[in-house]
Amino acid sequence: MEITSHTTPVGLLGRPVAHSKSPQIMNAAFRERNLPFVYLAFDVGEEELADAVAGMGALGFRGFNVTIPHKVAVMDYLDEVEEAAEAIGAVNTVIRDGSRWVGTNTDGAGYIRSLMQESGFDPKGESVTLIGAGGAARAVGYALARAGANRVTVVNRTTSKAEELAARLSRWTRAEGAPPERLEEALKRSSLVVQTTSVGMHPQINGSVIPEKWLRPGLLVSDLVYHPRETRLLRDAREAGAKTHEGLGMLVHQAALAFERWTGTEAPADRMRNRLEASLDTDSAVGHSNGQKEGAT
Repeated sequence: MEITSHTTPVGLLGRPVAHSKSPQIMNAAFRERNLPFVYLAFDVGEEELADAVAGMGALGFRGFNVTIPHKVAVMDYLDEVEEAAEAIGAVNTVIRDGSRWVGTNTDGAGYIRSLMQESGFDPKGESVTLIGAGGAARAVGYALARAGANRVTVVNRTTSKAEELAARLSRWTRAEGAPPERLEEALKRSSLVVQTTSVGMHPQINGSVIPEKWLRPGLLVSDLVYHPRETRLLRDAREAGAKTHEGLGMLVHQAALAFERWTGTEAPADRMRNRLEASLDTDSAVGHSNGQKEGAT
């Protein structure tokens, strides 16, 4: 689609951003819906963040995404932070509302949309084990708790971080933090386990946080890693008779929710997913031809 003086800009702020798939995903969605928008990625350092946010306002940006390392710091430069982002403790999407910047977080809602559409799993009333206590775990844990999960057990190498996240989630559900030594116990009483760490991500594809013997039929295993599509954990789960849910959907649906907030138009999620898959396939082919294995985010 031709870029003209009437094209509305949106974008991404972070450092680094050269690896980001967001421009491909978003611009494919704008073309699919025939919308006069363009999505650009900007490499912005921490000391430049305030100027970047002000500049986007002056240049007429409809909104922007935020990635590492700015998801927390950007809140200082916004006029409003919605409840989801406040509870998660990070902003990943900013929307222009008149002259005001409004921050939200679509990661958790994107995960729930992916989970329910792709696996048919409704977390209401269910017990969940959450592995990890970082930013992704906060977003997913919050979303699961708000969706009605009956119990969330957070398992993390640093027990104090697991307990801290559990204390956050206890506002909406029963939650507890636990060390890795209690993972097997937590899995036995869970219908869903969500793996939120980078273990198993390309190129370290043989890593897994759960021994295969602990996996079983009746358990839904969800891994947020999306490169490779089927991680070692998901392969082990499938072979053990458990149901599986891959990480690609969360990335697509969190982007789709941002698209919808900016444009007021339903996102073409299937087109966005196809574009992301094609980009990852290209990366894998290039990596093999160069004799290298590079991750994608």
